[in-house]
Amino acid sequence: MTPPEQLLYARWLDWATRAGLALLVASFAAYALGLAAPFVPFEELARAWSLPVDRYRAAVGAPAGWGWLALLRHGDYMNFAGIALLALASLACTLRVLPALLVRGERALALIGLLQAAVLALAAAGVFGGAH
Repeated sequence: MTPPEQLLYARWLDWATRAGLALLVASFAAYALGLAAPFVPFEELARAWSLPVDRYRAAVGAPAGWGWLALLRHGDYMNFAGIALLALASLACTLRVLPALLVRGERALALIGLLQAAVLALAAAGVFGGAH
């Protein structure tokens, strides 16, 4: 029999991946159909696309790190929301099962989950590597 914590994790992961995929499809549609203007105009994109990342960012004024959050209204940055949701899904699912593990008395598993969540959160914050 599958433990209830695994089923809970699976339900949350299923929801998060479906929501992330829906965000990706919607943001692509908004970009492709011209419903949201891009931050980098198509004319500039063709010129800058082949540049190394540091020169690309300088050429188009692209932000580093979490600076993309301020640009979510632009069609070429909207897809970052779906990517971020998919990337943070594991963290959310792990945090969601911690109370259930504690209720069952699974302190060791809860501690491992808490440590995993801490590592994921620190990695998302850029602690283990600089923004590129």
